[in-house]
Amino acid sequence: MSELETKEQLLREELRKAPSLVVAYSGGVDSAYLAYAAHQVLGDRMLAVTALSASYSSRDRHEAEGMVTRFKFPHEFIETDELSDPNYRANNPDRCYFCKDAMFVRLQELAAQRGFAAIAYGINVDDKGDWRPGQRAAQEHQIKTPLLEAGLTKADIRELARRAELPVWDRPASACLSSRIAYGLEVTPERLAVIEKGEEALRGLGFRQMRVRHHDQMVRIEIAPDELPQALTSDMARKFVEIFKALGFKFVALDLEGYRTGSLNTHLVSLKK
Repeated sequence: MSELETKEQLLREELRKAPSLVVAYSGGVDSAYLAYAAHQVLGDRMLAVTALSASYSSRDRHEAEGMVTRFKFPHEFIETDELSDPNYRANNPDRCYFCKDAMFVRLQELAAQRGFAAIAYGINVDDKGDWRPGQRAAQEHQIKTPLLEAGLTKADIRELARRAELPVWDRPASACLSSRIAYGLEVTPERLAVIEKGEEALRGLGFRQMRVRHHDQMVRIEIAPDELPQALTSDMARKFVEIFKALGFKFVALDLEGYRTGSLNTHLVSLKK
């Protein structure tokens, strides 16, 4: 048995520990594979739940629904309203804590009403290396972390998802829209909408892995390193300026380091635990 197969078996053993399970399902590869594996192990004794809010893009919702339709696992949407929390809107480095706390409260209410024994979400081994205040909320609410317990990395999960023929196996990472707003700049529905429109426009130009980082009057565009040559032309610069000035930005910048996960967290290294 290969190392990956051993980890997959460990995951299934972790999932069997719960008589029934609610899975926090965003539609990304981690939560999608977790939902898929939970359904394989538990059948209808699992329920995937997607939290809808202003920070969850319509593209993410569409792709999440596509997975549910194809693999037919039990699924529901719930509404969360983290923007009503001033702690979340303030957008300090612990913003994610308040989002996850609100979501887990709603999931616990649902689990109690429906008789589900536990709740799980899709943090993996690699996530431990970034600033993740949401993990504190998960610990406080006793949320299970089966992918982490099985020792699965992001690469492992992508490979298992590929073998399972999940269409999201190679999907670029996609954190919530609020993660694009510079810390200290208030999270508002207007800023979230601008980010979503900007990223859709970049996809329309042919870019697959990118981020629109909102710095108030300035937008900082991150493009995956292997796609940067396409961005580094005068014609593309003109298109970037047209798109983002029309969205209300005064200054348009292309980050020459390219896309990297959690770039807004680089100055928070000293805060990691």
